[in-house]
Amino acid sequence: MNNLNFLSDYLIASLNLAVPLAFAALGGMYSERSGVLNIALEGMLLTGAFTSAAATFYTGNPWLGVICALIAGGLVGLLHAFLCVTLYVNQLVSGLAINLVAAGLTSFLARLVFNGTNTQRLPGIEPIVIPGLANIPILGAMLFQQDVFVYLLITLVVTSIYFLFHTSFGLTLRAVGEYPQAAATAGVSVSRVRYGAVVLSGCLASLGGAYLTLVQIRFFTEGMSAGKGFIAIAALIFGRWHPLSTTLACFLFGATEALQLRIQAFGANIPYQFLAMLPYAIALFALVGLAGKSIPPQGLGVPYSPENRQDN
Repeated sequence: MNNLNFLSDYLIASLNLAVPLAFAALGGMYSERSGVLNIALEGMLLTGAFTSAAATFYTGNPWLGVICALIAGGLVGLLHAFLCVTLYVNQLVSGLAINLVAAGLTSFLARLVFNGTNTQRLPGIEPIVIPGLANIPILGAMLFQQDVFVYLLITLVVTSIYFLFHTSFGLTLRAVGEYPQAAATAGVSVSRVRYGAVVLSGCLASLGGAYLTLVQIRFFTEGMSAGKGFIAIAALIFGRWHPLSTTLACFLFGATEALQLRIQAFGANIPYQFLAMLPYAIALFALVGLAGKSIPPQGLGVPYSPENRQDN
């Protein structure tokens, strides 16, 4: 029975740690499927975390915090789209700049808003227990006693698969990411599609940040995204820009992080620094193993203009 409880707790922890990664990775998937490289996922996560915490801190309503996080994430996505799609700024540089600005700005604002580096415990979003199903061993606690973010994530994966591969809008998005010139010739507004995809990317990534502050940790602290945006990028590449594969990759990285936390709790005679780097090492090994095998959209990172401007 103890082994069963341990397995159940471990799987639940793995899922909870994977949720913010999955929201960020799925957001990055939409952006990169449209041809816009999105290194700014880390900054979008952090923006969503701070905005949801600040809004919840002032209003006491976590749902208003989620809405504010969506708005803030969308605005960051809009900024990234404006820089990359309209101004033809190098997409890597734009993403890194947003990450740096988000880290500095959220740290500065946190000291003003919370009179310190973190808040007291915030009112969070409680899990939804589905009667009957919640009593199923292992799967009941893992899938039927979760918060709305988990159910939203499952719905998002299913709808993303249908949207990308079974609708004309999904075909348009993929065409813009693969062959923007051909899409433009067919009458598609490449800029409009890319703007929409990058703004959506910011909204989804900010939901991952809201999950961190309103469900997982329930307070905000500086730099709390802790590289999750970059792990999400690794999961996106590992999942080959497919919604289901990308989400499963996030679960793998979440399981790795849950494992290193448990090893530390057991008091193993291993320096905690080595354990803390385990998720990042797994992400690195995954990318090395996929070298030359994971093929991104052909138009990824290449700016497009009606004048066929291809300079960075």
